[in-house]
Amino acid sequence: MSTDPQQDWQVRYAAKIATAEQAVRLIPPRKRILIGSGAAEPGGLVDAMVTHGTHLEGNEVVHLMTLGSAPYVQPGLERRFRHTAFFIGANVRQAVQEGRADFMPVFLSEIPQLIASGRVHIGVALIQVSPPDRLGFVSLGVSVDIVRAAVDTADLILAEVNPNMPRTLGDSFLHVDRIAQLVPVDVPLPELAPQPLDDVCREIGRNVASLIPDGATLQMGIGRIPDATLAALADRNDLGVHTEMLSDGVMQLAEAGIITGRRKSFLPGKIVTSFVMGTRRLYEWVHDNPQIEMRPSGFTNDPFHIARNDQMVAINSALAVDLTGQVAADTVRGRFFSGIGGQVDFIRGAARSRGGKPIIALPATAKGGSVSRIQPAFEEGTGVVTSRGDIHYAVTEYGVADLWGKSIRQRAEALTGIAHPDFRAGLLAAARQRCYVFPG
Repeated sequence: MSTDPQQDWQVRYAAKIATAEQAVRLIPPRKRILIGSGAAEPGGLVDAMVTHGTHLEGNEVVHLMTLGSAPYVQPGLERRFRHTAFFIGANVRQAVQEGRADFMPVFLSEIPQLIASGRVHIGVALIQVSPPDRLGFVSLGVSVDIVRAAVDTADLILAEVNPNMPRTLGDSFLHVDRIAQLVPVDVPLPELAPQPLDDVCREIGRNVASLIPDGATLQMGIGRIPDATLAALADRNDLGVHTEMLSDGVMQLAEAGIITGRRKSFLPGKIVTSFVMGTRRLYEWVHDNPQIEMRPSGFTNDPFHIARNDQMVAINSALAVDLTGQVAADTVRGRFFSGIGGQVDFIRGAARSRGGKPIIALPATAKGGSVSRIQPAFEEGTGVVTSRGDIHYAVTEYGVADLWGKSIRQRAEALTGIAHPDFRAGLLAAARQRCYVFPG
């Protein structure tokens, strides 16, 4: 028997190597299966589960947004798989809207606790990891978020081992002994390239940037408005980051010396995030980068942790805002579109930060300018994600509306002022009709 612990784990590791087809045959029927998030989805295992998992029946598939094709939501597979989305991505949106998949409205900060408590028990975790280090620990790489809770509690873990998965630091490590079977792959991670910025997004970005002082700590998500905001911060100093998601724009400001974290009051010097999604260059940058601190969503999105960052600026997008300050962010025309995600977590955390600023940013119009996103009232079926009591700042390309501590009359006037000029008269008329503003 070997007395070398390093050699021992390597022997056990070698015995666990399997093909994706062999691995998925271990998945029992009628179990809940969690799939790794974002760019960490194990695509080979997912495809094998659908193609070769003919023994499966009554299994539930859960995950945050993923960049894969989601073949388990295809029509005709309903007896084998039922998907429940914690956040609705483009690959499962049609299935949710057609009733072939479910949506769980939940704060991102609370999903790890739902999993850890057993209320949403994970029977099987399908993940993608980095190669092991000399002690036998793999890294969860670009997806720690809710995957940390899943691998800590799952009955069965199946993992793709990919040399293209970065070894990220923080609460991201898992010993190979916890993994039942390991499937070697060598494929690039899915990328999410930044979208080109138009004039509207650039102006929104400038307006948001006007609220961000030197030394602020930032949270922002995916899309052109966060990218435009980051692009407008080239003259700031010593910014920090505490966010749920890390993008290429953050990398660029860090490389330029603008994001340093030196003035952060909580985990100074660290870029704190729970998942990374962007280009290959971003994935290479986070590899073994001691500036990056990967933490689970229960940590990054905990409003109490967020509030420990002085001058916390949380920047979140919306689909619409009504004249009272309610924010719609997960439904379009009464149909589920995305999810609650981390918006409320960060809006509330930033509100309790010393000098913090919760910001909702959105274009003033939709559908080529034919519809105002500032609305008198939401249509039937529209869900409110951020309440009128939580909102502080609303920003469009036409300016900034400071709503905190303001009456309904003041809010209606301020929000009308940042609406597209073509809709302002109609919004004021609607506000008068609802007695939000004085008749004169």
